[in-house]
Amino acid sequence: MNKSGLIEELSRKENLTEKKAAEVINLIFKGFSDELKNGGRIEIRGFGSFVVREYKGYTGRNPKTGKNIEVPPKRLPFFKVGKELKERVDKGK
Repeated sequence: MNKSGLIEELSRKENLTEKKAAEVINLIFKGFSDELKNGGRIEIRGFGSFVVREYKGYTGRNPKTGKNIEVPPKRLPFFKVGKELKERVDKGK
């Protein structure tokens, strides 16, 4: 499922216009990204959690030219699946 599919599903199930459903989804995603940007953590019980992991810089190699390049430090979101979601997916085999 992608974002537009999620909007359509919310619109259909909650009897909302697609515009209103899109506003709700965008508000949720904005809240998530703002929280992660500020170093916070998002936890949805039964689903999983999102945290920001920090990675140190390192010397890498450009595979095309073979030259060494410096890769700067970075912060990336990381998702850890919850126990209940793992079990639901596993039982769906």
